[in-house]
Amino acid sequence: MKQSEFKIQIIKLLRIKFALVATVLLSLSFNQVHAQNKTILFFGDSITAGYGLDTDDAFPALIQKKVDSLGLAYRIVNSGVSGETSAGGLRRIDWVLQQPVDIFVLELGGNDGLRGIDPSSTKENLQGIIDKVSETYPDAEIILTGMEAPPNMGQNYTDRFRSIFSELADSNDVIFLPFILEGVAGEPELNLPDGIHPTEEGHKILARNVWDVLKPVLN
Repeated sequence: MKQSEFKIQIIKLLRIKFALVATVLLSLSFNQVHAQNKTILFFGDSITAGYGLDTDDAFPALIQKKVDSLGLAYRIVNSGVSGETSAGGLRRIDWVLQQPVDIFVLELGGNDGLRGIDPSSTKENLQGIIDKVSETYPDAEIILTGMEAPPNMGQNYTDRFRSIFSELADSNDVIFLPFILEGVAGEPELNLPDGIHPTEEGHKILARNVWDVLKPVLN
């Protein structure tokens, strides 16, 4: 190999080495930035997922914008799945908890109420989710949001269904939002034509409802 070709090869190798070092440094810097951010995980159904809307218009994204505007180091993760029941949530919680969680917002049960599932089963499933979060991340703050069953299920069912959320909040000593759809449910102009899922304006109210209980635990 000629000396000039040898020099060219050396230069190429040095460039590759420099590129690799730069990539590693950038990766470390990226990880350090994200390590400084705490994670707020929203775990729920279509209400959390923002059914019928762009994800950016769902209330978790609106809360991310609020957090960013205040310069708070929190990353919002939207883990809402449309149609999810409490049983479905219990089945997938282990997978979701593979990522770090500092604040866990549990919004499930609405589909159980719509399907007339026994409230005791819903309560057992939600308790299972709370237990898994507490076991995996003992220092995580848990926020439980309550839900109402539709009135056509009968007074006895709706009363039993409503009570499971306050009972869970009390027995687990978690932060409690009695009804996440407060101010939105039953208001035609704030819901999509199905009468169940909030519009963009409805999600703005949901964001305020959640923010009222979330803000005190942010630091």
